[in-house]
Amino acid sequence: MDQLAAMRAFTRIVETGSFTRAAASLNMPKPTVTKLIQLLEAHLRTSLLSRTTRRLVVTADGAAYYERAVRLLAELEELDGSVALSQLRPKGVLRIDVLAVLARRVIIPALPGFLAKYPDIQIEIGASDRPADLVAENVDCVIRAGAIADPNLIARRVASMDLITCAAPGYLARAGEPLSPRDLEGGHLLVSYFNAGSGRRYAFSFVRGEERIEITGAYRVAVNEVGSYLSAAVAGHGIAQLPVFLVRPLLADGTLQQVLTDWHAAPIPLFVVYPPNRHLSNKLRVFVDWVAGLLASTHLNE
Repeated sequence: MDQLAAMRAFTRIVETGSFTRAAASLNMPKPTVTKLIQLLEAHLRTSLLSRTTRRLVVTADGAAYYERAVRLLAELEELDGSVALSQLRPKGVLRIDVLAVLARRVIIPALPGFLAKYPDIQIEIGASDRPADLVAENVDCVIRAGAIADPNLIARRVASMDLITCAAPGYLARAGEPLSPRDLEGGHLLVSYFNAGSGRRYAFSFVRGEERIEITGAYRVAVNEVGSYLSAAVAGHGIAQLPVFLVRPLLADGTLQQVLTDWHAAPIPLFVVYPPNRHLSNKLRVFVDWVAGLLASTHLNE
């Protein structure tokens, strides 16, 4: 029996809650994972998992074994990473999940430089605005905007994005230009953005000196992805708050028009987030440092 492979299979089963999902995340056939668990239980002379037709339950022995196995595997990964670091050759597959607009507009265009510097790293990119389950989906890190709700995750702030309040000229011709954020609460429509996981709509935030106002006005269109949000604004569905770097050329050519110029939206922080039981491996460390520098130099702020 390959005990390390069996331990990895067992920890993935506990973390994903499924033999099928564990097998997929490990790129193993499900029968191989099942056999590894059977051999591990025989070796330990105890049952680690209680399996029924409806659910999978970790036994008391399994829970204790999981805690020790996770620490051991993390230490082994850190050891491997430290050796790789000493050789300056980080390698392996790095799975990341990124806001779709950042993936398309910033990260993917800049990747040739990173891959040229680290030729032994392969990057698998999930590009979406939905919250990713780092453990269940076996993701090394995510890059997300806004506050990180899960206190169990490790988050490193790497940049921030300034927002501009704007609308299509056609919309402003129909509805008029707002003179105050409070005007958005009556007679105007917002393009609304909602969280893909919770469904919660985000409020518009306005700051001027010591004043701070949050607005959740009426809307006809709501989306959960930044690219679609931009399209809705350009199509004239209402007033939107969009990242500066995304709308700068559209403001310049008149496709969108800035409004409420005396007010500013609070910048949105950007974080690289990874699970606490996944030590910052060498491949992840060099990527985090690279992406932090990239986002800091991309003029995400005015």
